Amino acid sequence: MHSRTGETIRKLRDQIRRHDYLYYVQDQPQISDKEYDLLITRLKKLESENPEFILADSPTSRVGGGILKGFATVKHKRKMLSLDNTYSIEEVKDWAERVRKGLGTLKRVEYVVEHKIDGVSANITYKSGKFSVGATRGDGDSGEDVTANIKTIRAVPLALMGKDVPDFIEVRGEVYMDRADFNILNKERESEGQVLFVNPRNAASGSLKLLDTGIVAKRRLSFFAHSVGDYQGQEISGQWEYLEKLKDWGVRVNKYSRLCKSLDEVIEACLKWQEKRDTLSYEIDGMVIKVNSFSQQDALGSTQKSPRWATSYKFPARQATTVVRDISLQVGRTGVITPVAVLEPVECSGVVIKHATLHNFDEIRRLDVKIGDRILIERAGDVIPKVVKVVETKGEKRFSIPKDCPVCGGKVVKEKEEDVAYRCINSSCSAQLERGLEHFASRLAMDIEGMGESAVKQLIGLKLVRNFADIYKLEEEDLIKLELFKEKKARNLISAIEKSKAQPLSRLIYAFGIRHVGEKAAFVLAQKFGSIERLAQASRQELGEIYEVGPAIAESVLDYFSLPQTRKLIDELKGVGLSCKEKIVKFKAGPFSGKTVVFTGELKSYGRPEAEALVRTLGGKASSSVSKNTDFLVAGDSVGSKYELARKLGVRIIDEKTFQEMLR
Repeated sequence: MHSRTGETIRKLRDQIRRHDYLYYVQDQPQISDKEYDLLITRLKKLESENPEFILADSPTSRVGGGILKGFATVKHKRKMLSLDNTYSIEEVKDWAERVRKGLGTLKRVEYVVEHKIDGVSANITYKSGKFSVGATRGDGDSGEDVTANIKTIRAVPLALMGKDVPDFIEVRGEVYMDRADFNILNKERESEGQVLFVNPRNAASGSLKLLDTGIVAKRRLSFFAHSVGDYQGQEISGQWEYLEKLKDWGVRVNKYSRLCKSLDEVIEACLKWQEKRDTLSYEIDGMVIKVNSFSQQDALGSTQKSPRWATSYKFPARQATTVVRDISLQVGRTGVITPVAVLEPVECSGVVIKHATLHNFDEIRRLDVKIGDRILIERAGDVIPKVVKVVETKGEKRFSIPKDCPVCGGKVVKEKEEDVAYRCINSSCSAQLERGLEHFASRLAMDIEGMGESAVKQLIGLKLVRNFADIYKLEEEDLIKLELFKEKKARNLISAIEKSKAQPLSRLIYAFGIRHVGEKAAFVLAQKFGSIERLAQASRQELGEIYEVGPAIAESVLDYFSLPQTRKLIDELKGVGLSCKEKIVKFKAGPFSGKTVVFTGELKSYGRPEAEALVRTLGGKASSSVSKNTDFLVAGDSVGSKYELARKLGVRIIDEKTFQEMLR
């Protein structure tokens, strides 16, 4: 029996490793994330019951959960060099000419061209085919030991495949975060009142250096291998052969890498991806060009910092320079104060930019930006303007962190020393109320159509609404007082308000805007407690027993429902006729079980929230963004960019009729 258990564990490990290989190396997944998680859960249970069979490279060792004390320093066997940059095709040609001269009379040079992933460099050491150490680049000679965090990345194999594996090798590559996962992370942070990450690279870098491996495991970091450090017990002739060997060993490499026989092919590849960069699921800021032959690389050598046999072609930046006229402050619905640079209007990528986010006060200090300075701005992802750096110091007065809220005059504090966010702690702050009401009425919350930013601002200004319950006391005569409101528009809004009374408890919990409680957490809490009364009386122990609810969510829920004004608000909401209850769902097996579904365009038979709720009822996950992990895209009329992205990623696209048939 004992040997049979060991064989079961071995087969289960091999099965999981095979699915990792199919997903990350072959890009041909055969099971859903939920099915994969069930395999991991089963293996974890068997290993915990039979600890004598636990191995260091078991797939279960990826599951984070420990708190690290810090990061030790690791010396790289071979120095990790940085690349010199080129910024035009002419400069690429100049580099290629230097390569030709450096190689003397050699007639032919082959190149390998790869995406320059906008992530964080990592050096992963394998000894006898087993994952040993994961480290950051650091200063090139030594980096930080982030082994525990890198082990959480599923794209990094814990053991190399095949018989022909090296005795020792340093596999180098880029740890990064997909755009879709980055957007999900920032959406969660926004709903929880946390400071947003600037871009996917910052999110990946910050995640890799977290001391809580449990949080790292949830961040869905990924990895592409692109270079080799030191290695033993293996003959490799060049970069292209190395990339092919990596695939054989089960290590993930970028499928768009290209072996080029001439410089013309190199230039063609660079210009192609310069145009197509936004079609990728991850960020790239250029292309890396390497001489293919390792013997030619050795002949060319390196400077103190950079190899002569490689360079990067940086895409033209979507940037502009302008002057900071002022720095204004925005107060969010959770009280977080965000500094925003007010700019001398400037055109950037065809759009006139007047404001750019400074994210937080630490960023102002890091940039040392002052009013009057000339700055460089960039449209991150070609959408959100951000301040990159100061290019000319003209300002004299440094911006100081406010002690009082710019809207209500309330006290501004940083709740924890490690936080970067400063908050207004006055819960009656009109700015917080304004953002809070907008959130309360939003589509994923109470879905009150017609109650947008302008209406909310006027309702507060006229003192018609002081809290969420006051929304339900409005009458047509009140709304007629608002600008652009006539009888029909007023009746429509009153009708939408009345309709929202029937929204389930999960929507109401999310609408409250409790810190750390997003849409998913709200649904979980509503399913657990069923009514607002039971949730309001929940103990710390009850909340802690819910798998999906962590300490931060539990603390926020307890704090929110312990407030006297919350209890008063609940009584008022019940008094005006809100349901405040949730229908407990018994998940049914079906075509959406364990699947991730995204909707785009307009559906004729369902509202978007209703369709997403149906998916959840059938055991699926409704997501707002398309990624490689999306199982179905349901396309209605007038589809948007999600449709094109899904098509490019090979996601199965179904129409509304097929969706209805699957529901049946």
